[in-house]
Amino acid sequence: MNNADSTYALRRGLEAYLRAVAEAIDLPAEGTSCEISDTATAYVALPGRPGKDLMLLWDERAGWSLAIEHNPPGTAETVARLSTDVVPAPRDVAAFVENAVAGRSTSTDRPATASDRAALAERLSGYIAGPT
Repeated sequence: MNNADSTYALRRGLEAYLRAVAEAIDLPAEGTSCEISDTATAYVALPGRPGKDLMLLWDERAGWSLAIEHNPPGTAETVARLSTDVVPAPRDVAAFVENAVAGRSTSTDRPATASDRAALAERLSGYIAGPT
């Protein structure tokens, strides 16, 4: 798979994975976004409190983290990290969010790095529904 094919496959798989994560958290997919550049990253908007925006962040090297952006906007403060596989099941991401928001302990260890984009794209392809 060449670089352009790998990037396209990664984007399609990541978008499908984000939809599955949003569904598991019971959020609309419209609140998700992703970017494929030097690092593949993703964002899921979470319901927050006044003056604080909660966000679920993902990147191909560190996996998922929960962060708060304070008002006025600035650097996000990471409050919890999901230290499992870089691509955990959507239900596991939803449980992580529920536990972190409720103040229950979550690990801050770093997951193993996903170093092969083609392999990452292949893993994420399982979330793509319908014809390819």
